[in-house]
Amino acid sequence: MWSNALNPALRHRCVLLRTRGEDHGQVSRLISPQGLGHMLKPFVLLELFDMDLRDQASQCSIHPHSGIATITVITDGDVRFDDPTGGAGHIGFGGFEWMRAGAGVWHGKELSAGMSQRVKGYQLWLALGREREHAAVDSQYVEAKNVPTAGPARVILGAYKGRSSPARSPAGVTLLLVSLPANAQWTFSPAAGQRVAWLAMASGGLVGPTHAQAGQLVVFEAGEQAVNLHAGPDEPAVFVVGSAIEHPFELHIGTHSVHTSRQSLAKGVANIKRLRKQLVAAGDRYSAAERLPVFGK
Repeated sequence: MWSNALNPALRHRCVLLRTRGEDHGQVSRLISPQGLGHMLKPFVLLELFDMDLRDQASQCSIHPHSGIATITVITDGDVRFDDPTGGAGHIGFGGFEWMRAGAGVWHGKELSAGMSQRVKGYQLWLALGREREHAAVDSQYVEAKNVPTAGPARVILGAYKGRSSPARSPAGVTLLLVSLPANAQWTFSPAAGQRVAWLAMASGGLVGPTHAQAGQLVVFEAGEQAVNLHAGPDEPAVFVVGSAIEHPFELHIGTHSVHTSRQSLAKGVANIKRLRKQLVAAGDRYSAAERLPVFGK
């Protein structure tokens, strides 16, 4: 529950760093597998995007992944999804796309421009453990109306305050999208064992010891302590906050992949190459009669 009073009994949880990451035009990379991903695993990549998907230059090309899951969360505007198994519709504020790349996938055309001129949000990569890094591809498109809420938080991954996300994500990971009214106060309480924690500001700001501005990533010290958060006085604070049990494996990183060992990475890369040959052989599949934007077996 959230209220206008912070919990004075909580020990302040220290902030280890604040960063705006690396700017790549319409995308800011806040976490990368080569950088903070080693500290925050299983969270190995986080990007904040603000783009016009009607602009040809902003449209995503078909590209591969393996060993990870990707989560795309919309914080402003909307996108259209169109998938042969997931159906079609629109994802706006509070909705998300979940995709487990697992053994290998080529994708990039399942999301396109929606009804808004621009769309803002986050894409997150989760490193999968050995039991899932070569699992079959799994995609979900969850509209905002189907995302449960707990106070000011929408439960994107995992469970929080008795509410569970519909995403078929691995255990031990929580991701919330929070919209905190101006001057409101709220306490984030990680689940037991989830010692990795961070938050990223989409808009507005937080004040007090855990101060943050739009576009910043805040990384907390390792631990299970709750975090008191206080929105600024002028506008709502919109942010994502994540916590997880630490990924116990070293990160083995490819161009589009993250795996738990060198051998596992080689297996994932080999499967991506095999799928590419099938993709090329299939030719142009984007016709009025058939749209197959996700290609993985």
